[in-house]
Amino acid sequence: MLKFISSTVCAGLVLCVALVAGAADELPASSPQQPSFLKTDPGLSLLPSAQLPLAQAGATRIGVVDLARVSAESVLGKTVQAQVKAQQAKLQKQVDTRKKQLDTFRTNTERQLPSLSPQQREAKQREFQKKVEEFQKFGIKAEKELIEQQQKLTQGVFEAVGTAAEQLGKDIGVAAIVINRELLFAGQGTELVDLTSDLVQQLDAQQGAKK
Repeated sequence: MLKFISSTVCAGLVLCVALVAGAADELPASSPQQPSFLKTDPGLSLLPSAQLPLAQAGATRIGVVDLARVSAESVLGKTVQAQVKAQQAKLQKQVDTRKKQLDTFRTNTERQLPSLSPQQREAKQREFQKKVEEFQKFGIKAEKELIEQQQKLTQGVFEAVGTAAEQLGKDIGVAAIVINRELLFAGQGTELVDLTSDLVQQLDAQQGAKK
């Protein structure tokens, strides 16, 4: 039974732990299976600016950004990380408390078993099973709550990044701004411009203006 409880705890917390795995995974571009800014690897940058060929006259200028860096360096990205980590820590504490309560109940019940009648043992077994089910439901609810908060924050960040990129693109006159992870090929007549730092500055400026 203890083994069952431990597996239940692990299953209930796997996503909570994974969502805040560390600074290296902070706020990347999202995907259908990883809707969160907190889980994708920074990815391979295709923009070593020192190695880019000189732009030809009349070339189409395309801005490219590293969203992992934007997430890690911008004020908004850092704020979102802190909010998700705080929520994860809060839910983790609640889960740990409930697990301790469940373990205490199991220990006390095992101690009482020799003195209990068959009917009392059966009643204790049903009571314990009910507590296990309640614990599982709480773990699922906590996981869902964390995911919903994460998705809400992610949507807000993407909207802010999109607005900042639009304004930056107009200001410096590029044909488009794309994410470096999504850039597979750039042909002749195309000038790639790394705008990561510029986008961080633009995003910070817009967020500061809202305060």
